Amino acid sequence: MSFRLRRATPDDLDGIMALETSVFVSDAWSREGMAHELASPDGWYLVATPEAEPDDSADDTAVVGYAGLLALPGAPDADVQTIAVAPGARRHGLGRTLMTRLLDEARRRRVREVFLEVRADNPSAQRLYASLGFEQIAVRPRYYMPDAVDAFVMRLVVPPTATSLASPGASSPAPQTGPSS
Repeated sequence: MSFRLRRATPDDLDGIMALETSVFVSDAWSREGMAHELASPDGWYLVATPEAEPDDSADDTAVVGYAGLLALPGAPDADVQTIAVAPGARRHGLGRTLMTRLLDEARRRRVREVFLEVRADNPSAQRLYASLGFEQIAVRPRYYMPDAVDAFVMRLVVPPTATSLASPGASSPAPQTGPSS
């Protein structure tokens, strides 16, 4: 399975919200909140769609993943606002690719630290973030409502190098990814 990544636009809101409400059933962002994020000049959002195969009838416009970064101009830190991958698109490296693209953008903006929150009951995401260099620095009790699930706050100190964090080919304007780790 391969994917096409591109910058998200307000036209992607329906696809993003369809995935948001299916993945985050009890604590999905509101449509208005997501629309605000997509329109924010300080935000940087990506969407992933399936790469059409010659013999594939799958919808190559469906959003199967998205991720967003918030970095205020001149600020030393940034926040991963959200990331989601459709269940059928998982275990193909898409989450890692989305995250590395966000981290590349953070580096481009000269951010020194990137923060995120992750549900305490999501060990797969925790492992992904740890493998990218994030460390848990705090717990926010009962952060995710209405489930009252704790959030682990994680931080990555961004190395001050010009080297991309993404795998080869993933830093191009419209990368295509295939099966990877």
